[in-house]
Amino acid sequence: MEYGFVKVAAAVPHVQIGECESNTRQIESLVVQAEGKGVEIIVFPELSMTGYTCADLFQQQLLIDSCESAMFRLLDVTRSLNIIAIVGLPLRVGAVLFNAAAVVQHGQILGIVPKTHIPNYSEFYEKRWFASGRNIDTTTTYCAQSVRVCPHLLFRTPSCTFGIEICEDLWSPVPPSSSLVLQGADVVFNLSATDEFSCKHAYLCNMLAQQSARCICGYVYASSGFGESSQDLVFAGNGLIYENGVQLANGRRFEMSEQMVMSEIDIEYLRNLRQANMTFAESSLTVQSAPTVETADNDSTMLHTPTLTRSIAPNPFISNDIPTDEQYSDMFSMQVSGLARRITHINAKTVVIGISGGLDSTLALLVCAKTMDKLSRSRRDIIAITMPGFGTTDRTYQNALQLMQALNVTMREISIRDACLQHFSDIGHDAENHDVTYENSQARERTQILMDVANRENGIVIGTGDLSELALGWATYNGDHMSNYGVNASIPKTIVRNIVTWIANTDFDSHTQEVLLDIVSTPISPELIPAGNDGQIKQKTEDLVGPYELHDFFLFHLVYSKFRPSKILYLATCAFAGVYSDEVINHWLHTFMRRFFSQQFKRSCMPDGPKVCCISLSPRGDWRMPSDATVDAWMKDLDNTQS
Repeated sequence: MEYGFVKVAAAVPHVQIGECESNTRQIESLVVQAEGKGVEIIVFPELSMTGYTCADLFQQQLLIDSCESAMFRLLDVTRSLNIIAIVGLPLRVGAVLFNAAAVVQHGQILGIVPKTHIPNYSEFYEKRWFASGRNIDTTTTYCAQSVRVCPHLLFRTPSCTFGIEICEDLWSPVPPSSSLVLQGADVVFNLSATDEFSCKHAYLCNMLAQQSARCICGYVYASSGFGESSQDLVFAGNGLIYENGVQLANGRRFEMSEQMVMSEIDIEYLRNLRQANMTFAESSLTVQSAPTVETADNDSTMLHTPTLTRSIAPNPFISNDIPTDEQYSDMFSMQVSGLARRITHINAKTVVIGISGGLDSTLALLVCAKTMDKLSRSRRDIIAITMPGFGTTDRTYQNALQLMQALNVTMREISIRDACLQHFSDIGHDAENHDVTYENSQARERTQILMDVANRENGIVIGTGDLSELALGWATYNGDHMSNYGVNASIPKTIVRNIVTWIANTDFDSHTQEVLLDIVSTPISPELIPAGNDGQIKQKTEDLVGPYELHDFFLFHLVYSKFRPSKILYLATCAFAGVYSDEVINHWLHTFMRRFFSQQFKRSCMPDGPKVCCISLSPRGDWRMPSDATVDAWMKDLDNTQS
């Protein structure tokens, strides 16, 4: 389990009602296939060994005996296999029949979990045949083995701990899985026989997503398919795998042949989220520990990271389950709402913002414009200042002017060249020496202008720096690092670009749209050293610190997922395969880790700004890190992957 993944599968066999031997052959075939694909745990539908729709045949002793005989065969097949199989069957204990799930490995039944909630409404009449297993905790003899029967059994493998619930259990007001996860289950497997009717599938998917998110768990769902009786119902054969609210894999519905849905659940990710979520952590202390069955040690090859079949999102800040336009609209609205609240609280007469013609200041200016609209105030209360310096190019300068004109804000132009030359003379710095002093002096001069204008105009300075720059420390301390309110502080650079593009395509006339899209396509640069002989930008940020799409990926998985660098590297090579070589990713990850640790002092005194994305580096909010923390252990972990 090098990186914390467990490979799981939901199988939907083609059943024949009451034909236990035939059904068992189907199960065996899928188990063997799954073993060959590296699956560690596979789950089958409810009553998969007999068929769910046997009805009064469940009262026939022949069916119960046939199922037990077929289970002998399944146990024999699994003796040489590492995989754990969870199959559904009717189990009689004394005079009571249970709808149950048997957990099988290496020819042994590790435990049997009976269904807790027995539906007896609408199309369901299960209480005619089955009793609830809610209060049972006993040992029975099945297939010549002594087996524990208990509804809240947990099963611990070298990779994870899992629990089981059966169909209606999930639909109950308090699903057993809610308790199972608090008792330690990382993954919940559900054996189901859910019939279909119009719109039910979407409801089911929403419920699975919500339960896996609420429980911060993996959820693997296998439901009956073709072969079940169509006398009054239709079964679509759902195979669904979720992880903390996100669907990892789904099968084809209404298939006539068997199918198997596979994916890898990130157990480390789930455990990290649970540890950080104190509500979950404290809730787990209020429940009694569940009886736990230790599974057999799997083959050593199963303990390493499986080949991933799940996709790794290159931009983890964006959810694939929600339309991107909706996400960008929400982010932009949060920025506007935060700024509006700050303006009204301090009764600011104006907002002052520096406009460079770059991405960040463009988004910040758009936020200011929409904020004034929201407050029913004139956009002329926005004092937008362009401050050409030694590195300003005509492209960014013209874009800054045209954007300010299009938004009808108060425009000012204040060159910083003469002030900086005077400053260089005052401190004895050679203006031809384009070092860090040369660059940072310009950033601080611009900040001084903005602050002083804000004082004069009874306003506040709006910061334009984004989350990615804060993570890398790519800001001049007490220069562009400082403002009165940073509206972009929680938005990574890749999302800044996307929001500006979205606004350009939804809110403005063709001319303004053209300006905004040109800003989006302009290379990112602080423009602090003179342009090239061709007048084009010479100082490109991504050439110096690396591609922002990589840094945003690194940032998300370091701060939100809380992964070690070696795992981040592995995931990045999966997410950016064919885009960046492993060597390039490794190089920029080293850069990211070094800068992230060394630049904490800038984040320790950053201005206020709204949390918009799932990460904030505010020292008053999500992120508290000592400025003197060393990166050595993280670098060692990363370097060890190369040895």
